[in-house]
Amino acid sequence: MDAVDHINVDVDSLDPCYEFYRETLELDLLRPPADFEGDHAMFRAGETVVTLAETGRAENWDERGLAHPLDKAHLAFETDRQTYDSLIDALEGQFPNQGPYDWGEFEGFYVLDPDGNLLEVVTYEAPEGDRSRPLLTHDVVEEADSSGAEDLG
Repeated sequence: MDAVDHINVDVDSLDPCYEFYRETLELDLLRPPADFEGDHAMFRAGETVVTLAETGRAENWDERGLAHPLDKAHLAFETDRQTYDSLIDALEGQFPNQGPYDWGEFEGFYVLDPDGNLLEVVTYEAPEGDRSRPLLTHDVVEEADSSGAEDLG
């Protein structure tokens, strides 16, 4: 792994947390809550992006309840395309909607460590040739969740 790309933090109430991270910790604001469809705010802490996400999923979570990983707190690692492709092959199938995801500037997929902690692996490098897997998006997964579909990946 080359770097920690970003960290998402589940919060119960975005407003006081947003104020604390912005005013008390004085993190650089990258995207305010108004920039997101859901209750999120994005900051920069040095080279790392920290995103607050008011998800209501901070308690009683485990992989059995993981319909999709998009708003669950996770640690993201950046790597090169070759390592990324190797890991996605080795770790595929842990849960529905694991990815890969099209995040615009980068591609990512989610995995669980042995203790059930959610991790994301991302690459900023485009694949060589055709993709072997379709890329998911947040909207596709949200639509599937509301329709009762369990697996898009």
